[in-house]
Amino acid sequence: MRARLALLTATAALLSGCISLAPAYHRPAAPVAGVVANGYGAVSAAPRLQPWHVFFGDPRLVAVIREGLADNRDLPAAVANVEIARAGWLSQRSQLFPSLNAQAGATFARIPSGSGGVGGSASRGAFNEHVFTAELAVPSYELDLFGRLRNLSRAAQEQYFASVEARDAAQISLVGGLAQAWLTVGADRSLVAVATATLDETSASLALTTAKFDHGEAAQSDVDQARALAAQAKYDVGLYQVQLARDRDALDLLAGTRIAADLLPAGIDDEAKVLGVLPTGVSSAVLLQRPDVVQAEDQLKAANADIGAARAAFFPQISLTGAGGFTSAALSTLFTAGAGTWSFAPQIIAPIFDAGRNRAGLLQAKGQRDLATANYQKAIQTSFREVADALAQRSRIDAQLSAQETVVASDTDAVRLIQAQYRDGAASYLNVLVAEGSLYAAQQTLASTRLLKATNLVALYQALGGGLS
Repeated sequence: MRARLALLTATAALLSGCISLAPAYHRPAAPVAGVVANGYGAVSAAPRLQPWHVFFGDPRLVAVIREGLADNRDLPAAVANVEIARAGWLSQRSQLFPSLNAQAGATFARIPSGSGGVGGSASRGAFNEHVFTAELAVPSYELDLFGRLRNLSRAAQEQYFASVEARDAAQISLVGGLAQAWLTVGADRSLVAVATATLDETSASLALTTAKFDHGEAAQSDVDQARALAAQAKYDVGLYQVQLARDRDALDLLAGTRIAADLLPAGIDDEAKVLGVLPTGVSSAVLLQRPDVVQAEDQLKAANADIGAARAAFFPQISLTGAGGFTSAALSTLFTAGAGTWSFAPQIIAPIFDAGRNRAGLLQAKGQRDLATANYQKAIQTSFREVADALAQRSRIDAQLSAQETVVASDTDAVRLIQAQYRDGAASYLNVLVAEGSLYAAQQTLASTRLLKATNLVALYQALGGGLS
């Protein structure tokens, strides 16, 4: 009996999965150029990016990113979505195989005399009937002759793969966001330091100008101008301190925890010690490896498989139900010879009229496939634009930074010379005011340019798919 049931199950499994009605999958052509150029030339091979804990050379930043990966709430949500998608895939895949249930039962009935029965004893003109059963049963099992279940399973599997890529994309975004927030705090501290130093300089200049005014060596307008410049520097100190507090709060929020003060950067003076080196050109093929692009392709594959399931709905569905076991009127003779029973109930359902439901399902599946194709190509275009923008800025940022450093050095020398001349009475305070204002603005621009270069490298690293360990 068990051999017969096993043969039935094996035959059903063998018959299933003979045809797949899903269209053959072909990756859509990438709607971008073959190479992302940046003015420095281009390479044809996809670069190997360093892991984030190697690319970011500052141990403080590495520690901040580790804390963010551990405490940020968005990443666990992405991980939970992966587990949900995996469970959905496993549940759908289980329908490809027949279920085997063991069941036992007993029936006790009292039947009036003359009604007959399987067995029992007479009691006051009635029968007490006892029936004991033990079976192995295969509930309704669909023969997947046209691939409906296999395509549904494939679609669920691709959605699971897409959720994994979404989790990786979330990590890359988090790593890049933490790095940029950390660098922004450093730039804020540099701006606070510049404003504080300028306040000290202008306060000293104000004291000197006031002393000159008291001795009749300076005009009241010089004192007023010195006081205005000192007040502006004092205002900027407060402004940058508030900006620093806000950006630090943003870093803490992104990390999901309070970042210790000793892990924060003192400034943005030497970004080369913080960030690694990236290639000067990339093949567009590397963009196809970005998690968000792979996620979009996985969703396209899932939609492609759904078309096969929708097509299969037009064909008959065959389901099998079988059971084999033992039945007896007495528990003691349940497993004796002659007590064996079996049943086999095949069923076929052929669609004849459904008011267009199956056709609508197929049209919907094709529409979802077209939408997924557009989303996939849009993801490629977006990644191409992000890399191209970052490379375009990168090709000019070094020259900008070098020029700004020259401006600061020149303005520093000019301020030193003009202040000495002013103390000796060889220059007017207007000359001092112009020189100090120019130096202050140049120092602010230098801090912003250094931040721009650092965040540009982070953005390029992120756009190329970097950020996974």
